[in-house]
Amino acid sequence: MKNQSKVKIGLVQNSCTGSLEENFSKAVSGIKEAAGKGANIICLQELFSSLYFCTKESYEPFSLAEKIPGASTEKLQSLAKELGVVIIASLFEKRAEGIYHNTAAVIDADGNYLGKYRKMHIPDDPSFYEKFYFTPGDLGYKSFQTKFCKIGILICWDQWYPEAARLTALDGAEILFYPTAIGWAIGEGDEVCKNQHDAWKTIQRSHAIANGIPVVSVNRVGIESNINFWGGSFVANTLGEIIFEASHDKEETNIVEIDLSRSNTTRTHWPFLRDRRIDSYDGITKRFNDHE
Repeated sequence: MKNQSKVKIGLVQNSCTGSLEENFSKAVSGIKEAAGKGANIICLQELFSSLYFCTKESYEPFSLAEKIPGASTEKLQSLAKELGVVIIASLFEKRAEGIYHNTAAVIDADGNYLGKYRKMHIPDDPSFYEKFYFTPGDLGYKSFQTKFCKIGILICWDQWYPEAARLTALDGAEILFYPTAIGWAIGEGDEVCKNQHDAWKTIQRSHAIANGIPVVSVNRVGIESNINFWGGSFVANTLGEIIFEASHDKEETNIVEIDLSRSNTTRTHWPFLRDRRIDSYDGITKRFNDHE
């Protein structure tokens, strides 16, 4: 399959309520808006169909989990086929009794379900108690061949790990997507908030530079519990330059065109993949090299 050299990306940045139906309907509206503006590949935010329930440990949210593929992916498959777009949808997956994952489903432009990525890195921070809910992913880092190009998906906390971005790029991903739910704790000072947000953008920009591929990050927006989700969905090109950034406080659907041919130029001029010393990286599989 010959991939397109230019691909239009749709970023759907929404707030969420306690109504699953309202959230899903809002996502569908965003997908239709993006498709109407010419988007080829449309990415929704992390856990787009519900509130971010990981702010506390409770058994009730487990009832939100669903099979993947299942009812939600079937609806999105019909929509993708109708609109001729690729859809990346992050959902709460019930794999089996007592085994749950934070999972992104990938649906091709013909409505075909291409597969899923299960979030590998699971945080356990104040107000982000994801280890209570999610089993770490076990499908590895992989790419998906869509109608338009080959894409890789990682999810939120995966953003902070260069190993994950590298392995996804090495599997042939031409664009790296990060469905995300990240924000500031209510009451944190301005300097702390700025530093956190700057670090979030910087680490993802570095993935684009190190791997010579564009990065697309799609965040939710709005206040939930004690978190102010900062939105700011963005696209970084192969040089790490921010070529689009959304607002921090508004729901919005945006289209950004990406020129995939720039990856070859970047990788030729900055041949980081060529110069990797793959014979010297044994230590990367250790927790820490304390020589014990």
